[in-house]
Order: sequence, then structure tokens, then C-alpha cells
Amino acid sequence: MPSTLIDDIGELVTCEGDDGDLLGIRRDAAVVVQDSRVVWVGPRRQAPAADETVDAGGGTLMPGFVDSHAHLVFAGDRAAEFSARMAGVAYSADGIATTVQATREASDAQLRSNVARLVSELVRSGSTTFEIKSGYGLTVADEQRSVRIAGEFTPEVTFLGAHVTPAEYSDHRDEYVDLVAGPMLDACAPYSRWIDVFCDRGAFDAGESRQVLTAGHRAGLGLRVHANQLQQGPGVGLAVEFGAASADHCTHLSVEDIDALGDSARTDRPTVATLLPGAEFSTRSAYPDARALLDAGAVVALATDCNPGSSYTTSMPFCIALAVREMHMTVAEAVWAATVGGATALRRDDVGRIRVGASADLVLLDAPSHIHLAYRPGVDLVRGVWRAGRPVREG
Repeated sequence: MPSTLIDDIGELVTCEGDDGDLLGIRRDAAVVVQDSRVVWVGPRRQAPAADETVDAGGGTLMPGFVDSHAHLVFAGDRAAEFSARMAGVAYSADGIATTVQATREASDAQLRSNVARLVSELVRSGSTTFEIKSGYGLTVADEQRSVRIAGEFTPEVTFLGAHVTPAEYSDHRDEYVDLVAGPMLDACAPYSRWIDVFCDRGAFDAGESRQVLTAGHRAGLGLRVHANQLQQGPGVGLAVEFGAASADHCTHLSVEDIDALGDSARTDRPTVATLLPGAEFSTRSAYPDARALLDAGAVVALATDCNPGSSYTTSMPFCIALAVREMHMTVAEAVWAATVGGATALRRDDVGRIRVGASADLVLLDAPSHIHLAYRPGVDLVRGVWRAGRPVREG
């Protein structure tokens, strides 16, 4: 493949910094990309020749965002539910059943088309790596086709049969958990990298979640946990105990939960606290205490939680702005969480940073600084996006 020089970068955000410079920022920089990888990073005056040149025009080049939590395989629309919440109806997980029915009735082609639409939105807004969960089929056949379709778009596929108990098993919860941890897992594991469980009020309790996580681990899948979104509970503790890659939501945490996530961060394979502010925005719920997690030393990620019920956004810049405004993160902390944090939550070291040898997943902002991601909320600042060295958005 020909080499590409990205020249005249006003601010280069490498995310290869330290405590004094979390984002490893360089000025007047250049980057050379070839064969899907970054092959050179340095001052523009020292840049080597390349086959082609892209003029960054003094803008900001940064790693592509890593969205480590998204529910993209679904059908239907829950706008009426959102409108009701904005009118004062409290949020619960009950609305998931509406999406389950629509998803079961949809064809493969309809599901695939909707995933493609949402992936296009993700990429246009700068997300170059993303996870996709199942969880709206809740039968063996529908969950299998969900993870199979998800795998057409990303290697980061998560089996979430343990999303909620479907209506037909409402009086036989134990049978549904056995199905998830048995035949459904057997059918979905070949198409999945991860298994997830919603351990919270209205979903699955500690014992049920433990059964699902144990079965997933035995099947060779990495572990993730929807934890503590609706109330304090056992989710975070289970995630840390099992060495899960992430505990997601983390909205209602005890001191013990925060300490456990902080202690985990000091291990080689931390359980990342993945925060999803789009969900709090869309449900008018209290935001997670990101400051307490960061002060405890926990590894924090930001993700969109894109789903039709509680966070119908594909925009990581929007989530960064929310994290800064509502969760009291600095802009640098929020950008790091949306890049390196997300990569850590997916146990990836090839994305989320700009360094020699990393995947050339890059975002060019039409702005002089990364700060504009929060400073100018709602404005599309993404001018260029590269995935594995290939331009997918140019402006």
C-alpha cells in the first residue's frame, strides 16, 4: 500500500502521555501511515517523504474513539417511551420487551440494514473501533443471528442473552438462565468474543449472573457485566471477582465498589469502569460519580451505550461533552476514557493511541484543540476519519 503523510497537524493527541500530560500532546507534528499501521510520528519539519500527503490545515489529529458498549442489533423505535420519560415517567428496563418483539419479527436483511446505518453514524462521528451486543432476540435462534450479523461489522461481538428474562419465561426464570448458560451459549459462542449479563434490579440477581459468567468463562469468552445502573447491588463486585474486562454503567456505587475497581486497576488485567452518560441524559437519572472513580485510581472508559430505549446516540463527542459537563471529568480525562479507556475495556493495545506500530485509526478535527470536543457540544468537528489506514470520511 502507498504511504500517506498527514502533515501540518496543529495539535497531535497521541494518548501516550503521563500524569503531567495525560494525552501526550505534540505541536506542529506529522504522522505517516502505511499498510494499516502508523509507521512514523514526529515534528513535521522532520517528516519523511511519502507517496501522498493529506494537509491537516493546523487541525487536531487524535486516535479514533473506541466505543466499548453498544447495542446495535435491533428493530423498531421507542421514541414514544422517550417522550413519556421526558414528561415524567420513571425509567425501568421493562421497555426492552418492546424491542425484543420488533427484533424477533424483523428479517435478517432489516437487522443488517439497521446495524449498517448505525455503524455509519458511529464512524462518521469518529468511532473507529466498536463493540456490538446481542440481547434483543432472547431465543436461541434470534440471539445466534444477532451475534452472527454483528460479526459482519466488528470482531468485538458480545453475547447478551442475559439481558432480561423474556415474557414467555417470566414464571420460569431458572429455566431461562439454564437456556442462556447452555444451548443459547453453545449456539452463540462461535460468533462471539465476549459474554455479558445485566446484573441489576429487574434483570438478573447475583446467583443467576454468576451462573452465566461461569458458563461463559468455561466456553472461552471474555467477560463483561452490566452493573449497578438502577441501584447499588452485586454487579461491580461480581465483575471484579471474575476478572471481567469491564463493569458497565456504574451509576450507583458503594465505597466498597469504588475501592474494588481502584484495586483492580493496579493489576495487569483491570476491570474497567465503563461510564455511559448518554443513558443518564436520556433517562434523567443521576450521573455516575466519575470523580470518585478517578480519585480511587480506577480505569475509566466512556461509551455511547447506543440502544433504542435508553441512549439512542452514536456520538462519542456528545458523550465526552456530557462527561465533562455532568460528571466533572477534565477534557483530557474524558478524551483518554473515550480512546485508551475503551481500548482497555476491550483488552486491546493496538487501538486508542497514536504510536508507531499501532493501527492507523485516526480522527482529524476541524479545530485547533481537542478541548473543542466539549467546548463546542453538538457541532460536527470531525473532518477526516481513517480506519486501518483507509480514509472513510474526508472533508
